Amino acid sequence: MNLVLLFENIGNNFKMPGRSSSNSGSTGFISFSGVESALSSLKNFQACINSGMDTASSVALDLVETQTEVSSEYSMDKAMVEFAVMDRQLNHYVKAVQSTINHVKEERPEKIPDLKLLVEKKFLALQNKNSDADFQNNEKFVQFKQQLKELKKQCTTVCPTSQMM
Repeated sequence: MNLVLLFENIGNNFKMPGRSSSNSGSTGFISFSGVESALSSLKNFQACINSGMDTASSVALDLVETQTEVSSEYSMDKAMVEFAVMDRQLNHYVKAVQSTINHVKEERPEKIPDLKLLVEKKFLALQNKNSDADFQNNEKFVQFKQQLKELKKQCTTVCPTSQMM
């Protein structure tokens, strides 16, 4: 997922409020409204990821209840992992963009740095800290694993052994 494309249209030709934009002494500015609007859209995408996780969880639980083949359940588990990865990437990207914007707003440099490059660096730094243990912090993933475990336990006590997966 290449979320860094958000910065494709932001150039280095903007100036911060209150800074001289040329020898004439006129004041230029950089507007982050487009970036903030795009970030808002990305944050709305979070609902899509959550909905996908809810659906995958529901399907996996149905598979356990109907005692469907284990490989189908495994596929749902993989889908949940993929959703958790997307969730983590989206959160990291939003953090990288927000951090970059805040830094540029605070520093108010004479020359606007390459925002795309700064975001990419921050995003990669966050991604490099990733581990599989991160999923233990994803609320939906943890809830899914817990529900699956409880349902399997219930099914083992209620369902005859011959019908189990």
